[in-house]
Amino acid sequence: MSNAVSALQGASYVGGIAEIRELGLRGMITLRGDLADKKLIKAVKGIAGTMPDARRIAMNDKAGAAWMSSDELLLMVDHADAPSTIEALNSALKGTHFLAANVSDARAVFEVSGPSAREVMAKLAPVDFAPDAFTQGMFRRSRLAQVPAALWMSREDAFTVVCFRSVGEYMFDLLSVAAQGGSEVGAY
Repeated sequence: MSNAVSALQGASYVGGIAEIRELGLRGMITLRGDLADKKLIKAVKGIAGTMPDARRIAMNDKAGAAWMSSDELLLMVDHADAPSTIEALNSALKGTHFLAANVSDARAVFEVSGPSAREVMAKLAPVDFAPDAFTQGMFRRSRLAQVPAALWMSREDAFTVVCFRSVGEYMFDLLSVAAQGGSEVGAY
């Protein structure tokens, strides 16, 4: 069996207005089902500690759950824990209508950080990133340029971006260009 490696093996870029870095392997599970189902809520709380509200992400030190749509969550765990988490979900949700799929190796994860991280993101996504419109813990599915992505503000000066692994290098390059010195827009 081969060793799992991330899309860009920890690539990073220190730009003039923000830093871009690939965050490495992360366990990710697509969970589809009735988000109001008590068994599903209990299972998600057992993994992430809480059930996220619509368009929000709930993270603790070990795991997280992000609201993807009215019937879908993205669960995040340690990469090595994804298979056992799927088994636990299959057991906990037995008898209910659901789907749990390990999508860990099909995704790339990046962080955009620094005092102008919000500006870098605003250059690329059709999302209102104004400080009063997009706050920590908010979660969006959108696109950055031509690439579908999920994103959230992980802390006041940082965003996490998840995209398909197949476009990971493009995403890294896209974010790096938007973070170059001299590209400031001054919107925020």
